[in-house]
Amino acid sequence: MSLDNRLVRYSELKPCTNAFIDTRSPGSDKKENFTVIGPGVAENPNQHVHISIAHGFNIGGARQPPGCLNSQHSHLTEEVFVVHTGSWAFITGVNADDGKIILEEGDIISIPTDVFRGFENVGKDSGYLHAVLGGDDPGRVLWAPSVFDMAKEYGLILLENGSLVDTTLGETVPQGIEPMPVTSAEQIAEHRVISSEMLEDIIIRKSDFAWSNETNLAQFNGVTEAPLVGPANAQEGIEASKLGWDHDFVVRALKFEPDATIPEHKRFEEEVLFVHQGELTIEVDGEKLTLTKGDNFTTPIGSKRTFSNQGEQTSIVYVTRRSNQPKEAFFI
Repeated sequence: MSLDNRLVRYSELKPCTNAFIDTRSPGSDKKENFTVIGPGVAENPNQHVHISIAHGFNIGGARQPPGCLNSQHSHLTEEVFVVHTGSWAFITGVNADDGKIILEEGDIISIPTDVFRGFENVGKDSGYLHAVLGGDDPGRVLWAPSVFDMAKEYGLILLENGSLVDTTLGETVPQGIEPMPVTSAEQIAEHRVISSEMLEDIIIRKSDFAWSNETNLAQFNGVTEAPLVGPANAQEGIEASKLGWDHDFVVRALKFEPDATIPEHKRFEEEVLFVHQGELTIEVDGEKLTLTKGDNFTTPIGSKRTFSNQGEQTSIVYVTRRSNQPKEAFFI
């Protein structure tokens, strides 16, 4: 087995620049969308999928230049963002006027279902968001009515099957398929209102991470772990996170000081590692590679694995695992 088949390097990400209906809307036309693991929710069939293995969740990404906006929409499953680079404003409400909060590098937000949300890079440089969406099939995006109006001005039509027609390229609506109805007032009324104050309840700032050296993985010198998404788990020695409601996946942060190692162990559920800071050397069933900033790696279920920081800088890794109660690591 080659580990390269389970590795997505940040430098090798393949973007889609016309993944969604708002792709030509002013202020949204420069965004890059990435489907790293799983089918994702893009409306363009040409969206590149890096790793298609089903995990019970999807890993994606968004890279946007300063001032670039992702328009108001909602999802059928939970959506979690880690700010990897840049400063980002998260905005709620069908008309983007319910609430707003700004997150910095390392901060995390979990946006519940039935909430209209958008996000904008408000920093000075290009920024990247690491995203986790619940489910193998997270469903389609529900757009605010204003997005349909803007898309029509720029020649795009969203169909009821979730695909896009680009009339500027001579495409037409296929026979037997109707355009997606504009989101109705009844659908909008089913959504929750999240104010700026309420947004504070669904974020954790990196400076507030509850680092512990008493978890199942943090019993080794130089290793600490913080719960970010999901309920308490006695098997793993994890306390409940502020974002402790059920997501059907969990997110943890692992911090490795230089030379720190988590020795050989096994896990029995899907596990995706995302390097936010520094580097992480992993050895899986005797094969070794080093992840650097922005890289994603999905560890094969049941494989023997070792994690170590062989660099000179403290490394921080965000880990996503399937289920609300992953089993503890089995050390060999």
